[in-house]
Amino acid sequence: MKQHRDTRQRNIVLSAVQARCDHPSADQIYTDVQAVDKRISRGTVYRNLHVLAQNGKINHIKLPGADRFDRRLDPHYHLLCTSCGAVCDVSIPYRSSLDKAAAKESGCRIEGHRTLFEGLCPRCLAKSPG
Repeated sequence: MKQHRDTRQRNIVLSAVQARCDHPSADQIYTDVQAVDKRISRGTVYRNLHVLAQNGKINHIKLPGADRFDRRLDPHYHLLCTSCGAVCDVSIPYRSSLDKAAAKESGCRIEGHRTLFEGLCPRCLAKSPG
């Protein structure tokens, strides 16, 4: 993997991701970065998000619609609210036994898995009738 040097712009982008716990989109990070330095372009933010995820500094969550970014690096699960689009962590332990079972069944080397639950977040659930 190609090593990338740390730059001022990359550090601003990293700080913007680390300051949030709501799994922001690239556009949300761009808005946060613009509040710090108006000279940083959207392309620079997107490029640096990709580099930071590639280097293991942030987690890239691939979702339908828009990818999100996460400051948490430990393996964990997420819920996508089907009403408002919010993404939140699901506090159940990561099950590495699933990796082993998939490896045994498929004959592949499994490096991990991602599970995305879909449903209503607590805020939308409180608003829904019945």
